[in-house]
Amino acid sequence: MNEITEKIRQIEREQERRSEHDHLARYNTGKKRHKKQIAFHKCKKRNRWVFGGNRSGKTECGAAESVYLARGNHPYRKNRPDLFGWVVSLSAQVQRDVAQKKILHYLRPDWIADIVMTSGRKDSPETGVIDQIVVKNVFGGTSVIGFKSCDQGREKFQGSSLDFVWFDEEPPREIYEECVMRVLDREGDIFGTMTPLKGLTFVYEEIYLNRGNNPEVWYEFMEWADNPFLSKREIARLEQSLDETTLQARKLGRFCTREGLVYPEFDESVHVIEPFSVPTEWQDTISIDPGLKNPLSAHWYATDFDGNVYVVAEHYRAGEDVDFHARALHEISDRLGWKRDGRGRLSALIDPAAGQRTLASAKSVSELFYERGILVNPRVNKDVFSGIAQVKSYLNVANGLPNLYIFSCCTCLIREFKGYFWGSGESPEKRDDHAMDELRYYLMSRPRPASLHEEESPVKRDKERRIRRLRQGGRRPSGGG
Repeated sequence: MNEITEKIRQIEREQERRSEHDHLARYNTGKKRHKKQIAFHKCKKRNRWVFGGNRSGKTECGAAESVYLARGNHPYRKNRPDLFGWVVSLSAQVQRDVAQKKILHYLRPDWIADIVMTSGRKDSPETGVIDQIVVKNVFGGTSVIGFKSCDQGREKFQGSSLDFVWFDEEPPREIYEECVMRVLDREGDIFGTMTPLKGLTFVYEEIYLNRGNNPEVWYEFMEWADNPFLSKREIARLEQSLDETTLQARKLGRFCTREGLVYPEFDESVHVIEPFSVPTEWQDTISIDPGLKNPLSAHWYATDFDGNVYVVAEHYRAGEDVDFHARALHEISDRLGWKRDGRGRLSALIDPAAGQRTLASAKSVSELFYERGILVNPRVNKDVFSGIAQVKSYLNVANGLPNLYIFSCCTCLIREFKGYFWGSGESPEKRDDHAMDELRYYLMSRPRPASLHEEESPVKRDKERRIRRLRQGGRRPSGGG
């Protein structure tokens, strides 16, 4: 009996010893992670990024994600055995002090099959620089987490086939591109966690603006306020010691661009919403900025009973003729159940330049659209400055809520908002502004709130019909029904 009791105590002591080192289990319970970290882990996209301020929790979720994948116990993904991934830091010293330290924090000692050192002793790996950690996975095999630093140069990143790469902070473009090729044949994952201190780099263009419209790109901003474990007193102290531009990056994880943005008021977390079925009463019109070689931008606009504007769909395409665009406008309208007139025609606003005829065509773009069942109205206000002021008034959240909401499927409009800058003079740059133009056309048309029409009952319609008939015959109706 005493032997059994002692055996039980030994097991309990071993469980306690392991739980002391099982930081990943405590992270899994939610006690050491916040909502945005969970959103990162749940996302199924293959190119995920967290733009976070210092101490916002971004590195924690990058390290935990790497261990999840290596162990084969990811809580939100289909797990695979025997993976090979890289953790990429800016330098060997940064690797040792940040990413490597975090990986070791989340790897329980009994999960480690072997450690290969670049420098230092494997019995105290935290004091040296690790080359690889061989991790026991739940499938009974092993996975490998390799460590790389950007200062090694591009050549050191060639040759391997990888299942995942975690960038701890922003890498040089050539390193990023090489790592994208490394995960290609295994259909692996790229994920990065960074504080955007370098300005408008390729990450801003390819990930934040997503100019290539890569459907696998996803990102999230993390800020100090998202981390419930940060001291409010420490946050207040840091806020007083940093200038506004530095705060944008180090507190909010924002790219330092808002000074030159035409619409710094635009905030994806506020103005972008998930699509829903728009009532017919809200549906207003389409607005078009035409283009042949340049993109044609068209969006569908709705206005609710309170005057809030919703951008519910988009068509954005370059290098196509009017026939192509007209078909697309009709197809999207059919899918939306968009309202038409009695002859099945759509209504739209359009740039006045579309009404001009050229030597190359006997008909204007407006006339060509009209012939294809789209009644375009070129009488729009094109004044740029008053239009920008109007857009800003709809973006304004001073009263707690804006008056402009954009469905998340309108990716080109969202991208233009984020990359619409003032030029060297008094006007915005004439670059990627087609959606910005037709948005102004619509908002300058002074959209009115939708009217709430009470549905007439069959009895009421029948009564009115009989009254009209009697009046036409010169008699009064008898009775009240």
